[in-house]
Amino acid sequence: MHPIAFQIGSLTIHWYGVMVALAFLAGLWTATRRCVKDGLRPESMADLGPWLIVAGVVGARALYVITYWRESFAGQPWWEVFMIHHGGLVFYGGLIAAVLSAVVYVKWKKLPPMKVGDALAPSIALGHVFGRLGCFLNGCCYGSACALPWAVHFPTAHETGGAGVHPTQLYEAGLNLVLYAGLAWLHRRKRFDGQVFGLYLIAYALLRVGVEIFRGDYGAHRIGAFTPGQVVSAVILAAGTAILWIQARGSKPRTA
Repeated sequence: MHPIAFQIGSLTIHWYGVMVALAFLAGLWTATRRCVKDGLRPESMADLGPWLIVAGVVGARALYVITYWRESFAGQPWWEVFMIHHGGLVFYGGLIAAVLSAVVYVKWKKLPPMKVGDALAPSIALGHVFGRLGCFLNGCCYGSACALPWAVHFPTAHETGGAGVHPTQLYEAGLNLVLYAGLAWLHRRKRFDGQVFGLYLIAYALLRVGVEIFRGDYGAHRIGAFTPGQVVSAVILAAGTAILWIQARGSKPRTA
């Protein structure tokens, strides 16, 4: 756990913020290179970048603040809501907000939405790798108690008290890296528009459900036997399945 990257005078740079920045940079760079295969101009993808960054951060922070208002923000100075360098971004909030902003953008620019989604999907998984590494360095999104050889021990001042826990951040980072490689491979061989984006939603939802089994940071924030992440994953899984079904039915057979 190393939350502070470096300091410049009184300015403190946190690893969490550095990793989030790297996530957006890596994601946009790879998406601008990939979009050419779909007949999209790299400039269009680059112009979409600021929309995704702003919407992603605002959505991720908003969902975190709403979820943990009572524990972390009630009675605190109002500006704590904006202190994202302390940690506190919920991925699904960012994903939903970024998708909505992309829908507005592609309609405005008259771009094919499924082609844009396919170009972005692998890059979302790649960016998530950096994001989860940031979580690990920050000590958030930690796992439940673990006595296995690869258990990690955060400092005794951490919420875990220094006990061994599952490195859920690293689990998800590694799985997202595999997902990125698989989606990048599929993008070069896709059979219809929307296939890559739909499969990303399905694969990530299943990945997230599995990792959530080992999460230990939710406390009382559960919906019956399920974590909030698992509940939202069910919705994301359904959305991905619907996209694949609709797009596959509407696609034209490819000629040899």
